[in-house]
Amino acid sequence: VALFPRPPFSPGRNARIAPRSMTPAAPLLPPADWRDFLALTKPRVMTLVVFTGLCGMLAAPVGVDPVIGFTAILCIALGAGAAGALNQWYEADIDAKMKRTAKRPLPDGRMDRQSALHFGVGLGAFSVILMELAVNRAAAAILAISILFYVLIYTVWLKRRTPQNIVIGGAAGAFPPLIGWAAATGDVALLPLLLFMLVFLWTPPHFWALALFVKTDYANAGVPMLPVVAGERVTRRQIGLYTIPMAIVALAPWPLGLTGWIYGAVSVVMTAIFALLALRVATRTQAEGDAMKVEKQLFKFSILYLFGMFGALVVDRWVLA
Repeated sequence: VALFPRPPFSPGRNARIAPRSMTPAAPLLPPADWRDFLALTKPRVMTLVVFTGLCGMLAAPVGVDPVIGFTAILCIALGAGAAGALNQWYEADIDAKMKRTAKRPLPDGRMDRQSALHFGVGLGAFSVILMELAVNRAAAAILAISILFYVLIYTVWLKRRTPQNIVIGGAAGAFPPLIGWAAATGDVALLPLLLFMLVFLWTPPHFWALALFVKTDYANAGVPMLPVVAGERVTRRQIGLYTIPMAIVALAPWPLGLTGWIYGAVSVVMTAIFALLALRVATRTQAEGDAMKVEKQLFKFSILYLFGMFGALVVDRWVLA
């Protein structure tokens, strides 16, 4: 009865009812498919997040119970997925204007925004609570900070307001090694802090390389990415400049005695390749052609670079320990 209240009056069976002036109702969206919810979590981005978190855990100087370790990595994945879902909820209008994001569930009309919001909030809360109950408080606190940073600081505050959005917002993706280490040890140390800084400084060259060849997308969406606001020349110079401190941080664990020669050798080779590609991007002029081959090479290699560096860290820890 409460769900279906009666009208103010009940006309007789044969009474004629005057037609109402109908206002077109908003179209009802079909129930979202499970694949749409999965797409909200940005699974490709999550892969790198989970990997760096796992490597942070495995590089810790103490062993981790397999069940606790699995739970910690699950929580990192769920937290990253929650951040991705909330990011897409807030940026649905931007995503609809960009060619590479227009087919996401919200701009493509496969899901309503309220479902995405509830999914993201629920997933994020569950990941933090589970980390607190099953692993430890330090890891849960860092996980909560990482989700809030990505959603509130990067997505809500910085993304639409400043070309430095990627610089400051890069911290959001740098937390997983800290979370993994804290899950194993209950605290943080110099090595995971260096890993945090590595990802933090890696983020601007990585994303600005992407922004150079999708600049039109960002311009159409009104996102003040550096190539849109300051131009290609400034962006290329900034890629080169940020690569310098990134390279120093990447190499630092070896001379500081925090890793062995395996990580040292891999870091020297891979960082040299990264720096060479960044230098080519930094010195390239528009007159040399608009194919953006070097920029795409840097973007693709930057992903491989992070996988290689963190993988070498784990191999070094387990082989030389």
